[in-house]
Amino acid sequence: MHARRITPGSIFVYGTLAVLAILFLMPAYMALVTALKFPADITLPTAWELPAKFNWSSFSDAIDLLKPNFVNSMILTISATALSTVLGSLNGYVFSKWKFRGSEVLFTLFLFGMFIPYQVILIPLFQTLRAMNLYGGLPGLILAHVVYGLPITSLIFRNFYAQIPTALIESGRLDGAGFFSIYTRIVFPLSVPGFVVTSLWQFTQVWNEFLWGICLTRHADNPITVGLAQLAGGQAVSWNLPMAGSIMAAIPVLAIYIFLGRYFIRGLLAGSVKE
Repeated sequence: MHARRITPGSIFVYGTLAVLAILFLMPAYMALVTALKFPADITLPTAWELPAKFNWSSFSDAIDLLKPNFVNSMILTISATALSTVLGSLNGYVFSKWKFRGSEVLFTLFLFGMFIPYQVILIPLFQTLRAMNLYGGLPGLILAHVVYGLPITSLIFRNFYAQIPTALIESGRLDGAGFFSIYTRIVFPLSVPGFVVTSLWQFTQVWNEFLWGICLTRHADNPITVGLAQLAGGQAVSWNLPMAGSIMAAIPVLAIYIFLGRYFIRGLLAGSVKE
């Protein structure tokens, strides 16, 4: 095999990528360096310098302070992701393989939910949850994220299921299988790439959401994003704690993308090319 030629164009491309990567990682470096410092050592002139002595207690203190919020976020994210993914799968199954009169119009209207900003529906959502006696706790917030996540999960599954041969569905019908039998025995086993994509997408969106978390839950049920904001509030802030907490909050999302990122890309590409 011949060695790849180094051209000025490739040097420029990789050099630009390296610079962009450094710029992108600068906030992460700043957060880590600050988290490892003692509060007395955190000053603006020495913000970029490594600490002379590492303060590992910042992480244990942040864990103690944010543990309830972390547990709330795990319950919220896992529940909302699981429900919106399963319901989105069923919606995509219906809109792709069990079409009915007006289904395309209904699906188009259904997708409008993807383009509605969180802020626009905040007051109606607050009033609805309060009328349902769900305001202030995790169940109401879970319901909000499930409903808001259905358009994107339904779209992803609908496009994914459109690539499944209709002949498989027809064969199931001829064998006497019904709606749920075909779904559980034929469609669901083929849905792993779609579930990976929607799960990672929903997990990231729900975990990082802040506005609904602070407006729709009471203090005891605040997610970790709200806990971080409260940790950084006040007049005198020990910045090592919020920085350690931000690293703690980022670990779950980073972990799933590190271990499942390649499956996420495969899932996005699955069904993108029709043979």
